[in-house]
Amino acid sequence: MEEKKIILPMEVTPAKIKNPRNLILFSKPKCGKTSALVQLPDSLLIDLENGSDYVSGRILKANSVEDIRDIGKAIEEAGKPYKYLIIDTVTKLEEMCIPYAELLYSKTLPGKNWFTKGKLEYGSILTLPNGAGYPFLWTAFEKVLGYIKTLSDNVILSGHIKDKMINKAGAEFSSLDLDLTGKVARIAASDSDSIGYLYRGKGTKNYISFITSDEVACGSRSAHLRNKDILISELIDVGTENEKLVTYWDKIFIE
Repeated sequence: MEEKKIILPMEVTPAKIKNPRNLILFSKPKCGKTSALVQLPDSLLIDLENGSDYVSGRILKANSVEDIRDIGKAIEEAGKPYKYLIIDTVTKLEEMCIPYAELLYSKTLPGKNWFTKGKLEYGSILTLPNGAGYPFLWTAFEKVLGYIKTLSDNVILSGHIKDKMINKAGAEFSSLDLDLTGKVARIAASDSDSIGYLYRGKGTKNYISFITSDEVACGSRSAHLRNKDILISELIDVGTENEKLVTYWDKIFIE
């Protein structure tokens, strides 16, 4: 077997990627996250919560993992035309993965009678004793998310906020985090280049924070986003017939 020769780098190699390929955005309800996301050029938003009827954009609705698979097939057949694929919301995606998790469980020896007996007794795989159903949810979510990421070079997961209490140095305080169950949140975040918290600033301006802190679980690997607040949208000509939402996605995805 021929020995592989390793060439050691003698010069600094510049970064090959500037923009986040996998981005998570979370916010409080009704902050205008969906309205801003649909304005991202060359994007498709997959609406899982039936919450896009009041906005204009490239939008498809999905009510199940099967719907997502069908949309994925159409995207593949079209040659993957979208530069950005938006899942709105990843919180709902986790819920949609429960039937798939039950299917995976039913194919195991302990779960072979799930659909004839077990489901009648427990209702959901997540109520199995000792948390026995959660590993199947984790597997299902990871498989579905992995498939979604094959459909576009850039995937954005839109999510709800979860307010949780954490303890630090004996003191409890509130922390804002992505509204997903423990390991599912880690699966979603593990392959993400950036996690941003979208919030409403003064007046009609919205910002995305990539500033890492104890209070908000966010951050970015991209140098132009790291530890920064980015103005992402604002309403202009408010109260007139020319009122419109202007977005600044070129600050997130730079040329």
